[in-house]
Amino acid sequence: MNESGMQFEQNTNTIMPTPLQDGLSEDEKDPVAKQISELSKQGYQALKDNKLSEAEKLFNQILGIEENNNYALVGLGDSRRKQNLFKDAVGYYARCLACHPGNNYALFGLADCYKALNQYHKAIEIWEQYLIHDDRNITVLTRVADAYRKIRDFKRSKDLYLKVLDMEQNNAYALIGLGHLHYDFQEYRDALFYWSKMLEINEAAVDIRVLTSIGNCHRKLKTFDKGVYYFERALKMDPNNFYALFGLADCFRGMNQQFRSIEYWNKILEMDPQNKVILTRAGDAYRNTGDYDTAETYYNKAMDIDFDIYAALGLALICKGKGQYEDAITRLMSLIRNDPKNFRPYIDVADCYVKMGKKDKAIQVLQDYQKQGFFNNAINETIAKLQNTK
Repeated sequence: MNESGMQFEQNTNTIMPTPLQDGLSEDEKDPVAKQISELSKQGYQALKDNKLSEAEKLFNQILGIEENNNYALVGLGDSRRKQNLFKDAVGYYARCLACHPGNNYALFGLADCYKALNQYHKAIEIWEQYLIHDDRNITVLTRVADAYRKIRDFKRSKDLYLKVLDMEQNNAYALIGLGHLHYDFQEYRDALFYWSKMLEINEAAVDIRVLTSIGNCHRKLKTFDKGVYYFERALKMDPNNFYALFGLADCFRGMNQQFRSIEYWNKILEMDPQNKVILTRAGDAYRNTGDYDTAETYYNKAMDIDFDIYAALGLALICKGKGQYEDAITRLMSLIRNDPKNFRPYIDVADCYVKMGKKDKAIQVLQDYQKQGFFNNAINETIAKLQNTK
């Protein structure tokens, strides 16, 4: 799931309308055709009732009578797709299409499987073929738009979502998709517009993921106080919602209310005590309040799980905060050796040297960064500031 905290797209397990709704081209006097018709109806009803084993048994009975029956092959594909056995489902749909080219139900199922398998180009190819014959099918249009979004084709994705909204003004899938699309491309104000539209439409029965997505837009825009409002609304609906807890903690961090952020980092850790990222965030919050001992405990817990550069940096900054500059420099130089492109440790090493009265050493460290061919405004500005300081 992406950082917007919302991924309620069209379900790839959704069963398309059954082929039987078109009626079977059977001769009522043909007992074999009549038997296949009855088994098909029973199979699709079992599929609808989520009795998948029963459905597959019925569809396989049909294949025992007619080897490549299209209704049975599509039904078996749908059953496997409902079980998230996408590769198995692809086999059934492909077999159907080999014998019955252009079968829309097999095409829909196959495209959805490719999407679920992250093979978006294949899914798009199938859906685009369908749109040649029916370019007003909202279900297909939103699926293709989703797929283009996944391959980061912003223009094609947006055009298709907007086409859906031209046809159906408040189509939820198109609004959701546009929210995701703009969020993924860091166009947070536009994303906020579409998420807010979803809220206007469903204010009385809002989905919690709409609230967390709006909150995340405000978090990215640094309008933290507005983000708090939406995350708190989400928590009233679900006190343990990860995205709401994370969003609140990060908003309070952004508002420099570290004590309040600690409350929500710890609530997440109550549910997920081995979350390395959250342990590090909580460590940062404790460090920023001056509680170095507790911060060190959190950083070390994170490091016990696996090496974490932010926890390692935090431990170095604790040494720096305690005035243990030599220890801080040793830790920071270790980080620099492991990741020479990361500018942050250089600035902290330089600051340690400045605090030790070694301005020339501070400038030298920063220039070492530049000599490697890296460019960073913060490094350049710090060098200029030190050189202009008597």
